Amino acid sequence: MTLHHNLYIRRCLELAHQAEGLTYPNPMVGAVIVHNNKIIGEGYHRKAGEHHAEIIAIESVTDKKLLKESTIYVNLEPCSHYGKTPPCALRIIEEKIPEVVIGCIYSNSEVSGKGIEMLRSKNINVTVGVLENECRELNRRFFTFHEKKRPYIILKWAETDDGFIDIERNTNQTGRPTWITDKEARRLTHLWRSREQAVLVGSVTALKDNPMLTVRDWSGKNPLRLVIDREGNLPPILSLFNGETSTLIFTYNPKPTVKNVEYIPLIDGEDPINTILTTLFLRKIESLIVEGGAKLINLFLSNNLWDEARVFIGNQRFEKGVKAPCLDKTPISSEKIGEDCLLIYRNNL
Repeated sequence: MTLHHNLYIRRCLELAHQAEGLTYPNPMVGAVIVHNNKIIGEGYHRKAGEHHAEIIAIESVTDKKLLKESTIYVNLEPCSHYGKTPPCALRIIEEKIPEVVIGCIYSNSEVSGKGIEMLRSKNINVTVGVLENECRELNRRFFTFHEKKRPYIILKWAETDDGFIDIERNTNQTGRPTWITDKEARRLTHLWRSREQAVLVGSVTALKDNPMLTVRDWSGKNPLRLVIDREGNLPPILSLFNGETSTLIFTYNPKPTVKNVEYIPLIDGEDPINTILTTLFLRKIESLIVEGGAKLINLFLSNNLWDEARVFIGNQRFEKGVKAPCLDKTPISSEKIGEDCLLIYRNNL
């Protein structure tokens, strides 16, 4: 039976993963309904405010009488509270589904354990913890947000084969990034932006590279753009001020909101990173990509405020320049992306 449980929970994960980047602030959830070792219904949550996975799976079953003899598999505990949709646990009870197999428990205080309690109170057989690690991995952004009260933080940079993140550039050399990677890596970066909720750069990167921080080489929603501009000296001609998408400027000299650009005041004596993370948590932003520059990334590293690092190694050499951040960890994966190498790191706190 354990093997069967694993098989169907894996299918739940496959289904849920199809909505990566689309369900915020909700988690990614897939559900599978099995009758006599045959899948008779399945579904996944596509967007906040729409039906949850369990409801879609139930509705997909042609012969509803079979539900009373079936098992429903779901990678995350069915909800028990009324939000934008009714509780999934209640619908499972109403359909008299006798068995529920769950990958992992919610960490949202509104739900945690209560869905399981509701099901068991109606004598439904509930199994919990099937492929729990895999289920938590899928929704690592959601769990980090609710358990650590901050967004899931991804550090991203590209460095040369000899360990530099940039050449030495003076303030007059602005508006043009120093490309280290090829177009495949840049396209992947745009995919990542489409899946995360916010992207952050420092004022030096904003000034020298003039990045747009939008999704262009991929289809998807633009992330919330963030920049630290302590003194408020960035010129309004930069792309970050074009009003194309929502942008937050963290500064000691805030200005009135204009053209989709909002100024967030920094507080004297408080670490700007804390202000940023608190602001994002209060706005229910569950994920953040930090794209540079080196000083900003090193600030997150020195504070041990990161969950994942995505590092491209380009096949060129600068010989001198701005040193890339240093991670004293072994990557969990290495992959060839075009002519570049992508290393993935995890920070196990």
